[in-house]
Amino acid sequence: MNFHGDFSSEKLILGHYLDGRVSMVVGDHWHVPTADAQVLPKGTAHITDVGMCGSLDSSLGVTFGSVLPRWRDGLQTRNELETGGRTQFNALLVSIDEVTGKALSVEHIRKVW
Repeated sequence: MNFHGDFSSEKLILGHYLDGRVSMVVGDHWHVPTADAQVLPKGTAHITDVGMCGSLDSSLGVTFGSVLPRWRDGLQTRNELETGGRTQFNALLVSIDEVTGKALSVEHIRKVW
C-alpha cells in the first residue's frame, strides 16, 4: 500500500494498524527518504517516506534559480525544469513470503549519479 501523507506519525500509525494485514506500507510525499525501513512485528514492511526519483540538485525537479525569488522576494516566477546535475533513484526492496504474504526483509535503495 502506498500512503501519501504529511505527517510521519500518521504514516507510522497506519503501518501499525495494517501490520499483518498487508505486505507493505510505503509512505511518500516529502520526497526525501527516511531512515526507518523495517519489518513491523506482525510482518508488514514499512517506511515512512521512500523518497523520490529524479533531479537531486533541484527543488522537486525545478531549478533553484527559478524558485528562490519566490521565497526570498515574494515574486511570481515560472518553474524551470532542472535538466542537469545529479539524479537520484529511491526505492524499497521487499522480500515477501509467497504463502503467508508477510514481509521477510526490507531494504531501502538509494542511488545517486
